[in-house]
Amino acid sequence: MKKVLKITLAIIVILVIVLVAFNYSRLNIISGYSAKNMNSSVFVAGRTAEFTDNTDNNFGPVNIADDVVDEKKKTASATVFGLMERTAVYRKGLGSVLIDDDYDITKETPIPHRSNIARMLPYPYGNMSQKDTVFSNVDYAKVKSAVNYAFETVDGEDVKKTRAVLVLYKDQIIAEQYAEGFNKDSRILGWSMTKSLVSTMYGVLQYQGKINIWDKAPVDSWKNDERAEITIHNLLQMNSGLEWEEDYSKISDVTKMLFLAKDMTKPQAEKPLVGKPNETWYYSSGTSNLLSGILRKQFNKHQEYLDFPYRDFIDKIGMHSMLIEADMVGNYVGSSYSWATPRDWAKFGLLYLHRGNWNGTQIFDDSWVDYVTKPTPTSNGRYGGHFWLNAGGFHPDVPKDMYSANGYQGQRVYIIPSKDLVVVRFGLAAGDAVDFNKFLSEISGAIK
Repeated sequence: MKKVLKITLAIIVILVIVLVAFNYSRLNIISGYSAKNMNSSVFVAGRTAEFTDNTDNNFGPVNIADDVVDEKKKTASATVFGLMERTAVYRKGLGSVLIDDDYDITKETPIPHRSNIARMLPYPYGNMSQKDTVFSNVDYAKVKSAVNYAFETVDGEDVKKTRAVLVLYKDQIIAEQYAEGFNKDSRILGWSMTKSLVSTMYGVLQYQGKINIWDKAPVDSWKNDERAEITIHNLLQMNSGLEWEEDYSKISDVTKMLFLAKDMTKPQAEKPLVGKPNETWYYSSGTSNLLSGILRKQFNKHQEYLDFPYRDFIDKIGMHSMLIEADMVGNYVGSSYSWATPRDWAKFGLLYLHRGNWNGTQIFDDSWVDYVTKPTPTSNGRYGGHFWLNAGGFHPDVPKDMYSANGYQGQRVYIIPSKDLVVVRFGLAAGDAVDFNKFLSEISGAIK
């Protein structure tokens, strides 16, 4: 019996060694993801470490990491089998950031100035409860059925992992539901919906006459080579022709940027052309962070850059729960890291539904909506100016004028102008787990 036990233990040790050796170079990414996600969940969203371990970080291979949270220092550290320790720290106003050994957590950094003015108006334009309204042309039972579908279990298992659904028709919430542990005040990570926020920042600057998106992208290292022809427009349409690998399953351009880079605006700028601008659509988180860096160049001071999106857009429409996280050198991580409550995310959708007008105040020009919803060449009608489109009929049973801000694991803000609808969904699963065509077609079909 002892001999069998020794052989079994030896096999286990060998397997562990092989596993670590095979994945050693990935451990940096795994522990980095775990530490960053844990820190944001605890200090930005106000969840517990235990909850985060059991939900947000409970998937392979991230679930092999062990996390330690320091409430006093506001740090979260993660290791994998005791190796590759990575640490993330929370900075007030800037959220959580994954740091390297050179980062001084005691150094003060500038933070955005915020404005939170109480507006004595019903939601969505103020802080008061919305007016009770019943629409005779809305099939509420059908809407409820669609919402229930988003939360339903399969054989008792929560495969859809939906956390929040919000449906607004003519500015009124006609359906709202949350998973256990979440409510209307829960901050939720938008992931790549942040890209649509970046696009909006450009729309605001364009409206203010402070930038021209048709100009060549102001990247110094491109001035003397073929990349000099790339415009800001090309970047907004993800159609620059620049090389980029967007693969989260391995060490790739995107994982190295998010979990290793000090300055996330640089990785895409350093890539060569592999196609022609305006002829080569390819989804790239590096492009969104490059745009964040170009945005920063439009301001004389770092403080002005930090203040701009909140002062001229986010706080102006009452998205006061919104927080966009920054990298180690203070650039907004425009590809991935923004947090807000579902109701505030819905305000973002309403801003676009009303073509940039927020209760009488124009935030960006009416024509900006036409710009972001114009299909990017070679995207088959799926992508516009940092928004996803249904122009090509990807969702065949949903109106083709639908467009959306999309994020990892099925974070969505859908805008359907022909139905006067905004639909918000948050969760931890997408793909085959949630049939968004079914979900959206039922909701849009409920409006007669």
